[in-house]
Amino acid sequence: MTQNLDVEGCAVREAAAEDTVCGVVPQQVAVPSDTDSLSRVMAAAHRGGLSVTARGAGTALDWGWPPRSLDLLVDTSTLSWIDHNAGDLVVEVGAGTPMADLNAALAASGQRLSYDPVRLGGTVGGTLATGVSGPRRLLSGALRDLVIGMTVVRADGVVARSGGRVVKNVAGYDLAKLHTGGYGTLGVIASAAFRLHPVPEALRLVSARLDSRIPAEKALSALRGTAVVPSAVELDWPATGPGRLHVVLEGTSGGLEARVAATARALAPWASDEGPVVTEELPEGWGLLPAEGTVALVTAPPAESVTAADWVREVSEAVDAGAHVRGSAATGVLFVTFPPGTPADRIRLVVDGVRSAEGHPLVLLRAEPHVRAAGIDPWGEVPGLGLMRAVKESLDPGHRLSPGRFAGGI
Repeated sequence: MTQNLDVEGCAVREAAAEDTVCGVVPQQVAVPSDTDSLSRVMAAAHRGGLSVTARGAGTALDWGWPPRSLDLLVDTSTLSWIDHNAGDLVVEVGAGTPMADLNAALAASGQRLSYDPVRLGGTVGGTLATGVSGPRRLLSGALRDLVIGMTVVRADGVVARSGGRVVKNVAGYDLAKLHTGGYGTLGVIASAAFRLHPVPEALRLVSARLDSRIPAEKALSALRGTAVVPSAVELDWPATGPGRLHVVLEGTSGGLEARVAATARALAPWASDEGPVVTEELPEGWGLLPAEGTVALVTAPPAESVTAADWVREVSEAVDAGAHVRGSAATGVLFVTFPPGTPADRIRLVVDGVRSAEGHPLVLLRAEPHVRAAGIDPWGEVPGLGLMRAVKESLDPGHRLSPGRFAGGI
C-alpha cells in the first residue's frame, strides 16, 4: 500500500480513471503549487521509494510506453506563469503554462516562439517532455534548440538549473536538451526560458501537387538549387493518390515577391497541370497530428525524404494499413499516422517493413492500446543506448521516474 503523502504547499488526492497513463492508473495525484513544493513532493516520493510520472494538461499521456509502475502522478498544471522580456526577445515560463496562453502573450508583443505544435491543448512542460517539433523546425531549429535555460526537479527533489535568461549564456544548454524529449524519465521540468523571434510581416505558402515519387524528388532538388530560404518545406504523402509539397516563406511583403517567384519556378516543371498555388495563410490544422490513432516517427537523410515516404506507402499498401506520411522534407523528419483501429498485425508489418530499409529508423510515438498489447517493439534499434542507460542511472539511480516509458526500458 502506497504511503499517504503530506507535503506543504501540495494538494494530494486519490487517483481516478482520468489519471491513467497508457492504461496504468496511479495510486495518488499530487498538485504542487510552485517549484519549491514540487521539490518537496519529489523528495518525499524519493524517501518513500515511490515511482513518479509527471503530467501537464494530459494531452500526451498516451505517448511513449506504459510505466512499469506508477505510485504517484505529479500534476504540474498549477506551475503556470509567464515572464516575458520583450526587449531581449526572451521569455521564461512555468511548465504548467498552456502553450496557447504563451503564444497569445507573445503575439501581443509582436513576437513568437518559432515552434509549430503537433497537438493542441498541451502545456510547456509536456511539449518539452515529448520534444517533437512541427514544420518550421527547418528555419528556427527544433524546440530543444530554442531553449536557453531550464529548471528541473530531480528524482531526489533537488532543484537543478541550467542556462539562464540571456541568449549568450551557453551554460547548461546540453542539460536542457537532455530533458527535452526525455518523457520525464530524467527529471520533472518546472520551467524553461526560450529565445524568441519577431512575428514576420508577411507569409506566403507555395503548394504544388506531385503525382509520384520521381517528380517529388525532382521538385525538392530544384528547390535546393535556389537561393530561397524557406521557413518550412512540408511533404504530404497520403496512403493513395498524389502528394503535395508545401513551402512556407516568411519576411517582408516586398521581399517575398522574388522568393515566391523563384520557388514557383523551381516547382512548376514537376507539379501537376494546375501548377504551384500561392496563398497568404497556412492551411487549417497546419502541422497538427491526428488526435486519434497510432503515430510513428520516421527519420531519413533529407535527400531521401520522398524515398522514405514512398517506401512507407509501399509497405502500407501491401497490407492495407492506410498509412499517411507527412513531415519536414528538408530535414528528413516524417510522421506516419494510421487510421484509428488499424489492426495491430498490419501496423507490425509496416513497422518491420520500414525498419528493413537501411537508414530509415522508425519509432512509435503513440500507440493505441491494442497495438501496445500486441507487443510491437516501439523503438527498434537505439544507437547509444548504453550511454542513455548510464545517464538514467546517474540522474535516477532508483529508476523511479516514469520507468519503462522511454527507449530500452528507461
